[in-house]
Amino acid sequence: MKLNEKLATIQTKFKSKKSRFNSFGKYNFRSAEDILEATKPYLLELGVSVTINEVLIQNEPFPILESKATISDSESAIHATAIVGVDLVQKGMQMPQKFGSASSYGKKYALGNLFLIDDTADSDASNSHGKAPVAKTKNTLTSKEDPAYEKAVQYIAAGGKIEAIKAKYSLSKEIEGALLTTL
Repeated sequence: MKLNEKLATIQTKFKSKKSRFNSFGKYNFRSAEDILEATKPYLLELGVSVTINEVLIQNEPFPILESKATISDSESAIHATAIVGVDLVQKGMQMPQKFGSASSYGKKYALGNLFLIDDTADSDASNSHGKAPVAKTKNTLTSKEDPAYEKAVQYIAAGGKIEAIKAKYSLSKEIEGALLTTL
């Protein structure tokens, strides 16, 4: 079996669950580590290996990393890349965290490009089974004592936008004003 056939086998059978949860944004996601873990059953079965290499390809006006995911066998290799910038002005992060975040993002997307990972939901995820959809209501944030307030402050301190908070929460005028003063 040629390498492109081996890769096509992985691309069509591969499943990587979104096992991580972002508690502020309230969504599930998968990491590069999750993707790599999901590829392991195919490595020995198909006689392939998967590697990721990163290179700093530009430093001015800000660092840009190229992540290259490679699948190879003893005869050939196929590569997929992702390019990411390092946000040097990101608030709330130390410099190693800024590079680590960009690195993780690049690895995840290079692997996603290689394995054609998409976010297609299965039919049951979008099937209402004849029931009317339930309208989602926003949570309210009206007190500085609410644990969500501290998370919102941290989010804004890290460079987040108040519009994103307002999309998820109904804010009292007092809370909105307090959050705006943290900018």
